[in-house]
Amino acid sequence: MEIVRLVLLLIHVLGFAALFGGLLVQAKEPVKRVNALMRDGSGTAVVAGLALVGVLEAGDGDVDHAKIGAKLVIGVVILALVMMNLRKERISQGLWTLLLALTVVNVAVAIFWTPTHGSY
Repeated sequence: MEIVRLVLLLIHVLGFAALFGGLLVQAKEPVKRVNALMRDGSGTAVVAGLALVGVLEAGDGDVDHAKIGAKLVIGVVILALVMMNLRKERISQGLWTLLLALTVVNVAVAIFWTPTHGSY
C-alpha cells in the first residue's frame, strides 16, 4: 500500500508542477490565457489528491480532515476557474494572479499545516 501512496503523491505533485508551470510560462506575456498545462495539472492534482486521501483512509494513516478539506476547497476553486475560462481567448491579469496565488497557497497549506501524530 505504501508504493501506491507514493505513486499517487508523485502524480499529485506532478499535477501541481504542471499547473504552476502553465501559469509561470505566461508571467511575462501581455496576454494571459488558460493553457493545457493549467487544465491538465489542476485536474490531475485534484483527482490524485482525492485518490491519495482514499489510500490513506484505507490504511492506518491518521488523516487531518480539516487540512484535506482546505486543500480540496482550494483545489476545486482552481479547477473550476480554469475550466470556466478554458475556451476564452484571454483571461485578466487579476484572474491569472488569483490562480497563481491560490496555487501557492494550496502548496503552503500542504507544507506548513503540520500534521499531528503522524497524520497527513
